Amino acid sequence: MSEFSAEKLYDSVYVARQPVFTTKMEIWGYELLFRHAATAQGAVITDDAQATSQVIADGFALAAQGMRQGIRVLINFPRNILVSPIPYVLPPERCVIEILETVMPDQAVLEACRELKRNGYVLALDDFVGTPGFEDLCAIADIIKVDVLMKKPTEVMGLVQKLSKYKAKLLAEKVEYLEMYKVCKRLGFSYFQGYFFSKPEIMPGRKLALGETTKVRLLKELSAPDSDFSRLIEIVQTDLSISYRLLRYINSAYFGLRCQIESIQRAVAMLGRQNLQRWLQVIVLSDISITDKAQELVRISVQRGRFLQLLADSSVAVPFGQDSMFLLGFFSLLDAILDQYMDQILEGIPLDPQIRNALTKNESPHAQWITLLDELDRGDWARLEHMAQAMGLPMSIVDRAARDASAWTHEILTSTR
Repeated sequence: MSEFSAEKLYDSVYVARQPVFTTKMEIWGYELLFRHAATAQGAVITDDAQATSQVIADGFALAAQGMRQGIRVLINFPRNILVSPIPYVLPPERCVIEILETVMPDQAVLEACRELKRNGYVLALDDFVGTPGFEDLCAIADIIKVDVLMKKPTEVMGLVQKLSKYKAKLLAEKVEYLEMYKVCKRLGFSYFQGYFFSKPEIMPGRKLALGETTKVRLLKELSAPDSDFSRLIEIVQTDLSISYRLLRYINSAYFGLRCQIESIQRAVAMLGRQNLQRWLQVIVLSDISITDKAQELVRISVQRGRFLQLLADSSVAVPFGQDSMFLLGFFSLLDAILDQYMDQILEGIPLDPQIRNALTKNESPHAQWITLLDELDRGDWARLEHMAQAMGLPMSIVDRAARDASAWTHEILTSTR
């Protein structure tokens, strides 16, 4: 029976997380986007307080794995959950209560918000558009989120002026383009959320630093279908950092070994050629930059690659084999990580022409797999389900692959740092 057997699916929790950046492009927190099962439509927050409490507790624990101390987690709360005791199951030092835009500020809501603040919780007001009647909530909120999607700079400026009388910090959400990020930064926004962080800012004449160039050359060697396995072993044996991290990885809980592996040769033999190549790809890419933005993109890249690889290992039809599907997802954000055009980065890399076209040409028939990854990252469940259906992908398999890819990515990146 396939590892994606349906009997195992419906008690699972699937959570996507979207990073929130500061003006210095450092990660301040993550917003959690929940889905409780393969058959769920949209977010999981429902009218059932008990079920929602369970989902919040499980989702928070799942998403918080591997987060640095001090990183905040933003969770959406509808009215019936906001005014209940449920928020108090989450730690106030980590959790930000995000009040949905559908919550009307009646007396019960305002009192619940004041009590949460008295207990140390940070409150964020979601999707402020300037509608009258929310003044009391604006006065209570620590953070006010402004949806800037499809808005002109003058419109955003008008909203900022309306909010200037409040003490709350401003968070620009749905920032899709670098230009809007710059506008919001000039207007005094403290936090930023959206797809802009994966759009490269192209600097004319810019080149990679020497160390990064060397790493990209290694990526080229790793992506070659006829790469020299003995050469890869030599790289591991002659690099202290890689050797140390390999031994740490092979001895991690992920493998569940009964005894410690202390030999590089034995560790390499245990991994095998394909797994060593994949692990080295992750190592190289994770070392390209140490900024929060790049590290977050590396995490997403690895997760994308593993997700497509798991789809290839399931019963669904995919255009390439497992390794090529992994490479397609793994390379799909390389332009954003390196701030270079994708076709420039791929020069000299011996990729299958169809994979190259999928990465560089929107009109490629296989570019839909990149779009599927984009929707998964955004956490837009309705669009993701619609696209999966159009591609003939059962959502049960998509959900399971996404969950397993997230767990695998956490394990491998934790062991490579």
